[in-house]
Amino acid sequence: MQVVGINSSPRKKSNTGLLLAAVLKGASEAGCETQLLNLYDFEIEYCTACDTCYKTGKCVHMDEFTDIYDIMLEADGIVLASPNYINNVTAKMKALFDRMADTVHCQRFLGKYCASVSTAGGSGAVEVADYLNRSLFIMGASVVGTVGINLSDGDEMFEKALKSSRDLGLNLADAILKKKVFPDQQKDHAAMLERMKQLISFRKDEWTNEYQYFIQKKWL
Repeated sequence: MQVVGINSSPRKKSNTGLLLAAVLKGASEAGCETQLLNLYDFEIEYCTACDTCYKTGKCVHMDEFTDIYDIMLEADGIVLASPNYINNVTAKMKALFDRMADTVHCQRFLGKYCASVSTAGGSGAVEVADYLNRSLFIMGASVVGTVGINLSDGDEMFEKALKSSRDLGLNLADAILKKKVFPDQQKDHAAMLERMKQLISFRKDEWTNEYQYFIQKKWL
């Protein structure tokens, strides 16, 4: 069982990083191999919506995106972490997401499990954590849970958030081990896959790589 944690805080020693470390600790204690990636250690260019990945499976940018993406594709579980920057994730995390439109189309994370954590100075941490999970969900991943903590709530609440994060890691590992099924999520995944089938079929003459992927998966 492989779990990757991706931290998009620009600070080397951050509260967001502490929560992520706690999730990975829980997953490790439950038998997972874990890996931590700090997004600000990687060069990620901005998506230009050129459709090249749809057509060829490759990106025009020669940067370090694929170093991260290949690890995500190999992982059984993905944990995302971001502080709240004006009611959203950091720019680095958004740059990563924007490069993954092909992942949405091809539902490449089906069968994977995800969890997310976030911190905020005053408010919005839960909302950001939910956004992180929703982003992975539309790529096919099943959501195990979130932890969001507003630092204005005090040190005691942050300590509770650390414990909740460790428990989240344990739950993530359990879901991976047992191949847990979430019926409501599975229904939404099936609907999303059907939607993507129709889209890819309609654009098959242009988006040849994605069309071939669907053929290989025997979805078309």
